[in-house]
Amino acid sequence: MSEVQDHPQAVRADVWLWAARFFKTRSLAKQAIDGGKVDLNGAGCKPSKAVHVGDRLQIGRGEERIEVVVAALSGQRGPAPVAQALYRETEESLAAREAARAQRRLGAAGLLRPPTRPDKQARRQIMKFKDEQSQE
Repeated sequence: MSEVQDHPQAVRADVWLWAARFFKTRSLAKQAIDGGKVDLNGAGCKPSKAVHVGDRLQIGRGEERIEVVVAALSGQRGPAPVAQALYRETEESLAAREAARAQRRLGAAGLLRPPTRPDKQARRQIMKFKDEQSQE
């Protein structure tokens, strides 16, 4: 009986996403699945859908889209190294996430931030400039 619990044949999708640390709570995983942010083997998914080893999951979190292949099953949330062993991210997903990260970095390059916080005199100049802009 303990072997069945140690090595399950299938786990609910929301439980697996929670155990693999894609979502902080199981209810957040359920909300993401209900909201259409998770696809199982290219099709929609329900929270109670069974996940098996070898299944392909597409997970959307914010702007990033992660595609993983299920490597192992677990119904318990464990430490991060154990959770990372539950899946393997595809090469296409890694490349797409790296390209998106580079694009965001390039987009923010136009926003040159000052090396330090403005001092009292600079803050006064900023406030004066903003007041002049709002009056125009």
